[in-house]
Amino acid sequence: MNNDLQNQEHAALIDSVRRWLLEVVIGYNFCPFAKREVDAGRVRYQVFEGRKSKAAIVTLLDELAFLDAHDEIETTLLILADGWRDFYEYLALLDIAQQALENAGYEGVYQLASFHPDYMFDGEAANDAANYTNRSPLPLLHLLRETSIERAIASDPNVDKIPARNQQLARAKGADFWRALLAKINS
Repeated sequence: MNNDLQNQEHAALIDSVRRWLLEVVIGYNFCPFAKREVDAGRVRYQVFEGRKSKAAIVTLLDELAFLDAHDEIETTLLILADGWRDFYEYLALLDIAQQALENAGYEGVYQLASFHPDYMFDGEAANDAANYTNRSPLPLLHLLRETSIERAIASDPNVDKIPARNQQLARAKGADFWRALLAKINS
């Protein structure tokens, strides 16, 4: 694939994730801390092409090293362009990624958050609208700085109520609403 075509494809994937971040995560306040980082340009979008777990983990570790060297970047959304469309394969990759993060000495420095088009909370039905709080247009590995999480927790005494509030909102809107919104973002 030539570089121009690859750059166009990456730009389209990034645009889809950016639109999801703006319209869903920020638009419905699923993360009250995201807007500040987006507005300040401190969110990095990276695309990983490939289907090999080992290569994905190398890319993840490279991105953690990048964040170490660039304090001006707050967080990275690593977009898994080709693989891990199956949610259970994605969860297996997430487990490997978490172990790699720990093995590399990043535990307590960075945290992984997970988003997937078919995200399903443990114990919830696949069609539960609450799952849409973690459903994204593409499989993502979200790298967050632990210090940022600590600041967010310190700044909001109700931070522990955010997940329940988000699930309540998602259920109030209904699965059809979220499915249509994600379809619009992906179009």
